Amino acid sequence: MKAAYALISVYDKAKVVDFGRGLHKLGFKIISSGGTAKVLSDAGVPVVQVSDYTGFPEMLDGRVKTIHPKVHAGILAVRGDRKHAETLAKHRIPAIDVVAVNLYPFRETVAKEDCRFEDAIEDIDVGGPALVRAAAKNHQDVAVVVDPADYAVVLEELESGEKVSMETKKRLAVKAFAHTAEYDAAIHRFLAKTYEPDRFPEKFNISLTKAYDLRYGENPHQKAAYYFDDAAESCVSETKILSEGKQLSFNNLIDVNAALEMVKEFEKPAAVIIKHLNPAGVGCAQDIHSAYEAAHSADHLSAYGCIVALNREPDDAVAKDIVSTFVEVVAAPSFGKNVLDILLSKKNMRILAVGKIRKENKDALDYRKVIGGMLIQTADQREVTEKDMRVVTMRKPTQEEVEAMLFAWKVCKHTRSNSIIFAKNDRTVGVGAGQMSRVDAVKIAAMKAKEQAKGAVMASDAFFPFRDGIDEAAKAGITAAIHPGGSIRDREVIEAADQYGMAMVFTGVRGFLH
Repeated sequence: MKAAYALISVYDKAKVVDFGRGLHKLGFKIISSGGTAKVLSDAGVPVVQVSDYTGFPEMLDGRVKTIHPKVHAGILAVRGDRKHAETLAKHRIPAIDVVAVNLYPFRETVAKEDCRFEDAIEDIDVGGPALVRAAAKNHQDVAVVVDPADYAVVLEELESGEKVSMETKKRLAVKAFAHTAEYDAAIHRFLAKTYEPDRFPEKFNISLTKAYDLRYGENPHQKAAYYFDDAAESCVSETKILSEGKQLSFNNLIDVNAALEMVKEFEKPAAVIIKHLNPAGVGCAQDIHSAYEAAHSADHLSAYGCIVALNREPDDAVAKDIVSTFVEVVAAPSFGKNVLDILLSKKNMRILAVGKIRKENKDALDYRKVIGGMLIQTADQREVTEKDMRVVTMRKPTQEEVEAMLFAWKVCKHTRSNSIIFAKNDRTVGVGAGQMSRVDAVKIAAMKAKEQAKGAVMASDAFFPFRDGIDEAAKAGITAAIHPGGSIRDREVIEAADQYGMAMVFTGVRGFLH
């Protein structure tokens, strides 16, 4: 093929030598600079330094290298445009047909605990994004490569047809603009957080990376894909799938997220069983098997076809219990070989290793999509302790009731509103979730709990607007209740509790989850 030019300037140097060598064999003259030029030269790939190519030295400690008309005109010139061709000829500027550029690792830099502001600023690439955008803009004539995984495709097409196909150039251009958009979004988030830490920025840019396409969405007639962002704590995106076969579904992923968020609340060995975003059962104990038994016994009927999350590595006994019924997904920090073999014996069960359970992201945000917009809030990380409890009834709760109420409150916080949790010690016995009226939520929790409600405590995610919820709880056998308080009928509700000898505490903290 005729002599052509390629510009290569990459931070990620994976496979770049093979790419440069392949282009050289095809007759390309390679323009490069800095570390990329050195890597290529050391590997025996001939390169032309950018400074030699432009006739202008690098300056300002390398901040200015590729920003030059001879570089950008060669990239941006429209092939077939007579005036563009005359301009290139007049200034003796060759066309550049391949641009391989990827950017400084800004997100990784600012994620380091010891990152100084000056280090972050230095990692704001200027020339790189300009090159990528120029090449992507002119993608009908230029192949822009930002991902080393695409080097082989570009070389293969050049070898077979002397130019990169338009289909590939279009795909690479889309990828290139995604690369610069993600980069700019990371810089924007960092500066907004640094300069205006207490404000939501006027513009909010979110950059997500596709993990994989899903078989379908909530229903078979809906298309879906799974995207993830950066996280500093245990989450769905950090799990490792240890099973083969049936892919995680849209609904599975939502439920796994709910299960992990709930199980992170507990320090003791804990098991959470989720069905349609709500807990069918939650249990804590001194060992993980007892915790799982407590969770499953709370509502074994609803647990059929559930998601299980554990905050400890399961033992053989847990694994055998799980495979004895229908469980969609099991998520835990890790799995021993024998446990994994037991679980894998169950066809189509998905097994997710989460790694060490941690809840460290103080800056976590919660995104809720609505048609035409997005709602963004700080994550609900408010914890309620015994110090937050204000006793409002004549009878004070026993210490056992206090501990059970705090447990129930943690579960209630992760249950869809209106939510009511009945609990004994460290396990749920009845859950009423997602109801339009609070008294109905109490009735459902009582229906689920049956005889187990006697002597149990109750948690409510918001105040009781009427005494009817207390009346129903008392009928079921509830002895103590925890809720935010704050209703205009608080006095009526408190009097109802006193009438039944029920202890009641206010937290002053609402726990809605819509």
